[in-house]
Amino acid sequence: MTTVDKAALLAKRFGVEPVEVPGVGTVKIRPLSRAEAYELRNREMPEKDMEVRLLALALVEPKLTEDDVRAWQEASPAGEIDPVVKAVLRHSGMEKTAAKAAFPEVRG
Repeated sequence: MTTVDKAALLAKRFGVEPVEVPGVGTVKIRPLSRAEAYELRNREMPEKDMEVRLLALALVEPKLTEDDVRAWQEASPAGEIDPVVKAVLRHSGMEKTAAKAAFPEVRG
C-alpha cells in the first residue's frame, strides 16, 4: 500500500466540462469542491439564489458573477439553465445527495 503525498492530496484536481446551451453556445463548467458543496447545503436560501451561487462558482468560461447569473436567469427561457445546473451537479458527484435537497427539480 502506497501512502499518498500530502501535496498531491491538497492539490486542486478540477476537470472542466463543456455544456451546450441550445441556441446560444457552449459554456465550460467545473465541479464544486467539497467545501463549496457544504457551503451550499448549509445555507438557508431560496432555490433561485442557490442556483445563482452554484453557477457563479462552477462556470469557468465565461466566468460569471452572481449578478451576471441573475441577469441570465431574467433573460433566458425557463429551461435553458437546467442542463448547465444538472451538469455541474453530475460533474460534482452531487446528483443523488445535495441535488435532491437543494434542487427539487432534479429529483427523479
